[in-house]
Amino acid sequence: MKIKNIIRASVILLIANVTITTTVFSQQLKVPAPSSTQILDQAFGLSNIKIEYSRPSMKGRVVFGDLVPYDKIWRTGANASTKITFGDTVSIEGKMLPAGTYAIYTIPGKNSWDILFNKDITLAGNVADYKQATEVLRVTVKPMTIAEKIETFTINIGDITPNSGDIELMWENTIVLIKVTADIDGKIMKNIDATVATDSRPYYQAANYYYDNNKDMATALKWANSAVESNPKGFFIFNLKAKIQKRMGDKKGAIESANRSIALAKEAKNDDYVRLNEKLIAEINSGK
Repeated sequence: MKIKNIIRASVILLIANVTITTTVFSQQLKVPAPSSTQILDQAFGLSNIKIEYSRPSMKGRVVFGDLVPYDKIWRTGANASTKITFGDTVSIEGKMLPAGTYAIYTIPGKNSWDILFNKDITLAGNVADYKQATEVLRVTVKPMTIAEKIETFTINIGDITPNSGDIELMWENTIVLIKVTADIDGKIMKNIDATVATDSRPYYQAANYYYDNNKDMATALKWANSAVESNPKGFFIFNLKAKIQKRMGDKKGAIESANRSIALAKEAKNDDYVRLNEKLIAEINSGK
């Protein structure tokens, strides 16, 4: 009886040692994933665009037309489905897409690509199970060929403006651009109207937005003057006022505001604004 107990105890101890040893080695062994994961989080419009995807590499292989067949659905990456989150409603190639998280699939072709946004983000690489019933949007774009080879599949957001940008899909010798726009002007205009009616602090921001987007310059000047009253030492405000006056054709007033901005910028030891105003005055005098 004692021998059986000793044997049983020895077996249990051996199993425990094997388990512990395996666990220790498992914890110590860490290798890089064949297709690394990247998360891209880009401020866009009044919110963000977030993209999460895995990045396969060429490794000497022919990609499009071979590894990634033409005219068939591709997961647009590796491993789990490539996910994109829009914080606000956007337009993709002119077609509206509500805010939310989507899986991006593509159908690459020699002369055109279909870009598919699907609300089923669990499908991963099982493209045979792809369901159009959960597809929210599909657009068609043209690929571009470049001389330089891109070894690793890359997604980027480029050519960013306050309300537009391009989602860039890049691999091998191919680049695909997907135009994204956000209708933020209406929201901002409403926010400006509501805020300046009750609070004097955002007058500068409101005037600057009107100037940058070529809205009504008379209103922009009114708000710039209100901003000056709130902050008479604001050299940056006088610079904005000068630019607004220049656009309105008031050359004398623009030069006066620019000179006031120079004096205040020198007091604040801000050489950048001194140069900006000197350049502005030169442009006014030259008729630009």
